[in-house]
Amino acid sequence: MKIILTFIFILNFTYSISQSIRPKSKLNDLYRLSHGICEESKDENFCLALEYYKSDELDSCYIYSSKALLSNNIHETKNDILKYLLGSSALHKEIYQKAYENLISISKNSSIDFLRNKQLGSVCINLKKYKEAILYLEKLLTKVDNFDSIAIREVYHNLGLCYVHTKEYDKAKLYFNKEFTLIKKKDTSSIIRAKMELANVYYNQYLDDDAIPLFLESYNLSKSFSDVELKQNSALNMAVVERNRKGYKESVKYYREYIMWKDSIWNRDRIIELADKDKEIVVAQKDSEIAIQEEKLKTQKVVQKGLIFGTSGLLIFLGFLAFFYKKLQKKNSLITQQKEDLAIANKTKNYLFSVVSHDLRSPMNTIKHQHLQLKKHIENNNLEGIKEANNSAITVTESTSHLLNNVLHWSLEQNNQMVFEQKEYPFKPIVEHVLYDYENLIEANDVEIETNYTKNSLIKADRESLKIVLRNLLDNSVKYMNGQGKITIEMGVDSENYAYVSIQDTGIGISAERLAKINSLKDVSIDKINRSEGVGLGLILCQTLVKKNKGILSFDSEEGKGTKVTIQLPRSED
Repeated sequence: MKIILTFIFILNFTYSISQSIRPKSKLNDLYRLSHGICEESKDENFCLALEYYKSDELDSCYIYSSKALLSNNIHETKNDILKYLLGSSALHKEIYQKAYENLISISKNSSIDFLRNKQLGSVCINLKKYKEAILYLEKLLTKVDNFDSIAIREVYHNLGLCYVHTKEYDKAKLYFNKEFTLIKKKDTSSIIRAKMELANVYYNQYLDDDAIPLFLESYNLSKSFSDVELKQNSALNMAVVERNRKGYKESVKYYREYIMWKDSIWNRDRIIELADKDKEIVVAQKDSEIAIQEEKLKTQKVVQKGLIFGTSGLLIFLGFLAFFYKKLQKKNSLITQQKEDLAIANKTKNYLFSVVSHDLRSPMNTIKHQHLQLKKHIENNNLEGIKEANNSAITVTESTSHLLNNVLHWSLEQNNQMVFEQKEYPFKPIVEHVLYDYENLIEANDVEIETNYTKNSLIKADRESLKIVLRNLLDNSVKYMNGQGKITIEMGVDSENYAYVSIQDTGIGISAERLAKINSLKDVSIDKINRSEGVGLGLILCQTLVKKNKGILSFDSEEGKGTKVTIQLPRSED
């Protein structure tokens, strides 16, 4: 059982010596020596490589140091400096073998031997040459006067990492403890990481009594700290610890917390991405308005010039007037078209803002309430309440995630940016893939799934857009199930030209009036959207994508008994 935690342990130690460790005195010596060589040799590639290294433009440094080395220099010191610059740049670009070959070939008695050892320590860790890395790192500790406390701390950390990989746990513990003594009390994130590192060292030696309190302390500290990734890692560590000692209920609780933090990172990134997209739409709208105003000003100037020149003669005036009148007609036609397009774009933007502002407010408040309930249940050790609150939070999170996906997909489709490619696919694997993605949500809501595949046929469709439609329809079935219920998935062939899949639920159903409005929706556009009538963005997106796949989407429902949705798609020759 310890194998799982060992894997986490390796993930938590994927740090190498930071490139920020640059001893000023040693670097100043390197720069003085290099500037002297630059002025003497007038080697343009050498000089450029040096300047790019000083300004941290390491991609350019890599190129020019490589060029300089190809010039067959016989100056040993110059070659050593170029190998150092090339090796350091290759390390930055993660070309570790190239970095190692150049750094190891530097003369051992070189004036830059100290800098060489520093970079080789980092390279060897990345190449998993841990014993060799230890040699270079311990050489650095003999010159600690060249480092500040942060740099020394990073050297201790990397030595601890190397000794973990060589299974010399006592030495690893020694260096991690040294690292811990240099961490400032206010540096909460470093304290949490250091405690997890020490805990992993103990745990790999099966010293559970020493390791588990440190894991628990790291977990408790992370709860009051703002770093979501630390919360996620500490919760995952506790989930594995509890699983290893057969505390399965506690393990499930921590694992669900890990999933929650993982989802919150994803949602945060998606919301930021959506906000950036909305900003781009607003900026584009303003630019369009400015362009229209500029066109109007130009038109006015042209008319004024025409009137001035028209005073030279009636015939010339009439000729110019006719010319500018035609030109003005074209521009007015263009402006009218732009205004119509702008009105549609503005209505689309307003609707998307309305969806985001209205539909996000409710789930965010619900999630906040669920977190408070979860905290209360945890304090009361109410496992059933914890499960119920967590399941509710999962449902709300999934629903919010689909809302954001719908907004993104609708925006892409309206701007013709959605990749759409119709090919031949077996129908069954597409449906099963979507059902697999919904296992957790369905389980959390105690919903039963029944499948009935009478025939698996080839269809001609865009697979990804079809998945979007199926996800939306499944999400609606779970959302309006009103507690426990059953969803039946049926697939088959209803004619020579069409295959179908139907999704039938035992939910609250749709009223006859609203069902008629949904089924009569022919021309799908923003102007047709009326959310108060139950025709929201998800349904509009489904109608649009099914229609684009040359299919038919139909609804059959009875209020209080459930809803059946059927998708018909063109068949290919089996």
